Amino acid sequence: MPTNAPTAALTDVTSSGSTLRRFLHGLPGVDAVGLEARAASLGTRSIKTTAKAYAIDLAISMVDLTTLEGADTPGKVRALGAKAVRPDPTDRTTPTTAAVCVYPDMVAVAKEAVAGSGVKVASVATAFPAGRAALSVKLADVRDAVAAGADEIDMVIDRGAFLAGNYLKVYDEIVAVKEACGAARLKVIFETGELSTYDNIRRASWLGMLAGADFIKTSTGKVAVNATPANTLLMLEAVRDFRAQTGVQVGVKPAGGIRTSKDAIKFLVLVNETAGQDWLDNHWFRFGASSLLNDLLMQRQKLATGRYSGPDYVTVD
Repeated sequence: MPTNAPTAALTDVTSSGSTLRRFLHGLPGVDAVGLEARAASLGTRSIKTTAKAYAIDLAISMVDLTTLEGADTPGKVRALGAKAVRPDPTDRTTPTTAAVCVYPDMVAVAKEAVAGSGVKVASVATAFPAGRAALSVKLADVRDAVAAGADEIDMVIDRGAFLAGNYLKVYDEIVAVKEACGAARLKVIFETGELSTYDNIRRASWLGMLAGADFIKTSTGKVAVNATPANTLLMLEAVRDFRAQTGVQVGVKPAGGIRTSKDAIKFLVLVNETAGQDWLDNHWFRFGASSLLNDLLMQRQKLATGRYSGPDYVTVD
């Protein structure tokens, strides 16, 4: 299975700010009309009952069940962990979610709540969500989360540096954070809604992968525009092309705004048709979501019983 080994074939492009800029601006431009049309077309695929049941279980297994609020309490995080481990207490065949995602100070609580289940604990770090802090502060944030038991770190890039064209600064920060992660996997968040153009999203995707990201992630869920089929399709194309060129496989995590089973299945179609079946696994694809799991559970119950239970039959996150 491919892993994030050093990318020898592309080492030279990160040797200086000018060579990195030349490489990123030499990537093919994005046909926005074509990209959006393809994303819309794939979203119309009809999924039959058996395939739908499989897709719903797969989507549940890919959810990073998330709470990132200032009012988070240990009790809320424990409840979230319990739901991640057993999403539907009435049906033991329901898959666990992939992870719970919390702030660094809640990692130890989450770790205890999911102990022995296989559910991972992810932590946002690097002065999430704005990323406006000195590198030393960002690295301390990461080390604290890892020391508390985080299996995965979700970092935000310095969008100001990226938009100013200071790509080497962004690259160096990702490399430093990756080192601070130790054995924890690193998800690099671009905040695609702030990058303005599809060309910038393509450049950010390659920049993150060159720096050693284990996952590239659309957004924090804290801005107006988060994951969309089009920006996720573009990132899936990037990881596919990156693996073809380097042999290194990188995951993708759309986050924010994905609330229904119908939405989730559309994204799974994008994965299958763009990157391929190798990415149809929670090691390589995740949904960053809070309310999505509830709808997946309701639709799963409907397929099993023929009746629509409604939101009163699932816990509210």
